[in-house]
Amino acid sequence: MRHGKKIVKLGRPSAHRKALLQNLATNLLKRERMLTTIDKAKAVRPYVEKLITRAKEDSVHNKREAAKRIHDRNVLIKLFDDIGPRFKERPGGYTRIMRLGFRPGDAAERALIELVVQESKKKKDVKKKDKKSKAPSAG
Repeated sequence: MRHGKKIVKLGRPSAHRKALLQNLATNLLKRERMLTTIDKAKAVRPYVEKLITRAKEDSVHNKREAAKRIHDRNVLIKLFDDIGPRFKERPGGYTRIMRLGFRPGDAAERALIELVVQESKKKKDVKKKDKKSKAPSAG
């Protein structure tokens, strides 16, 4: 039985797996969406969500803890200046995984992993635009 064994090994030694997760997380935070295999997407999701949770509170400790895992300075700045404040009110679930079918070469299942867009802000913007466009015109 697999009770308590949460680490997905991805068929790699631990150092290679650590480097892979760091690279996947950096790429996802830089571009905010990424195409990969379903297993890698499921492995990187908790890694990225913990980083975003740290970025919601801008402190020196959180920046240093995130810098241990993200080695690109520009991505680290984006994480704390843009992504963290964007998800300030959201209690979790910052990423979405969508299955895209199978890759032709080796039949690995592909997935698109992306950061969730704040839908409440989108709906408010749409409602404001609708109200402005439906305003009665003075005849």
